[in-house]
Amino acid sequence: MFIDFFLKLREARVPVSLREYLTLVKAVEAGLANFDVHDFYYLSRATMVKDERNLDKFDQVFGEVFKGIESTEEEIQEIPEEWLRKLAEKVLTEEEKKQIEALGGWEKLMETLKQRFEEQKKRHQGGSKWIGTAGTSPFGAYGYNPEGVRIGQEENRNFSAVKVWDKREFKNLDGDVVLGTRNIKVALRRLRKFAREGAHEELDLDDTIRATAKRGWLDIKMIPERHNAVKVLIFFDVGGSMSPHVKTLEELFSAAKAEFKHLEYFYFHNCIYEKVWKDNRRRHSDTTSTWEVLHTYPHDYKVVFVGDASMSPYEVVYPGGSVEHWNEEAGAVWLERVTRIYEHAVWLNPVKQAWWGNTQSVGMIQQIMGDRMYPLTLDGLDRAMRELSR
Repeated sequence: MFIDFFLKLREARVPVSLREYLTLVKAVEAGLANFDVHDFYYLSRATMVKDERNLDKFDQVFGEVFKGIESTEEEIQEIPEEWLRKLAEKVLTEEEKKQIEALGGWEKLMETLKQRFEEQKKRHQGGSKWIGTAGTSPFGAYGYNPEGVRIGQEENRNFSAVKVWDKREFKNLDGDVVLGTRNIKVALRRLRKFAREGAHEELDLDDTIRATAKRGWLDIKMIPERHNAVKVLIFFDVGGSMSPHVKTLEELFSAAKAEFKHLEYFYFHNCIYEKVWKDNRRRHSDTTSTWEVLHTYPHDYKVVFVGDASMSPYEVVYPGGSVEHWNEEAGAVWLERVTRIYEHAVWLNPVKQAWWGNTQSVGMIQQIMGDRMYPLTLDGLDRAMRELSR
């Protein structure tokens, strides 16, 4: 079976060698896969895939060769009490979902929510009106409504809530990640603009040869080391629907730190508003005014937004549309300010470009950015760097 796996990887044009195959066999014989298909998947992927661009082909071959094999783990996990108290995730048929209609727009939704707060006196579960859990009301958690306000739910489920009132903690991106950043660094180098600066740290070979020939003895000439003079300002979207893309963002962040001496970064959630932050662990208490950022970093900075641009349209065009706080001005207003101040600005989207048309907010952000939105692929990153280099 392993030989068949190796040959099919070669047929799929995944560049695996006999040495890598033998390494995998030895690792399995040493018990590193622990007789578990999941462990074997990650072991074989780490052993035989050298370039992340081949991960999709590897997954397809793995699924074809080892289909039907299941994990041998038979440990029975105790059902947490919290799961029972939430009455599980209420599952509705498509027909039932179609019968649940939105209240009729943002203003009506917020007005009705206010009335519910004033009228409701106790916890409610199920049903279609009150603020509660496991129901079809547009207000609450762990139920279904196509246009609702999510209150008290730990994670996104249907990606359809208009507003989210949860205090969620986001993890900082790891700027020291090295694995998988090599190709990203190559793409980022298109943005390089070198200049001489600093102390005399580098040998000037040509001038040393000329001076030595002229004087008749060794005359060493030094020049300042060349540094990348490009200044970059990056805004990272974190949390929510961006959680699956954390590894990609960490690789981009790590590569950018290595390539650009003048690099500044901030975090935001979904859309940029009047404040951003540096530390996700203190994002509620230690923020930076967006106005301060715009006045601190000159217009010659290259600006890069990194996010999936997937959110409720209200978050883009309405004051108060933010999912986590009341914003006095719409996100579109702040995005337009950034693009007016910084001539060179792009948006990198980790979602496949073929899926962008499925989300209204992606098109809205793309229009505000003047069609300067690129997929976070090596080709998309290359095109984005060319745009910033103009």
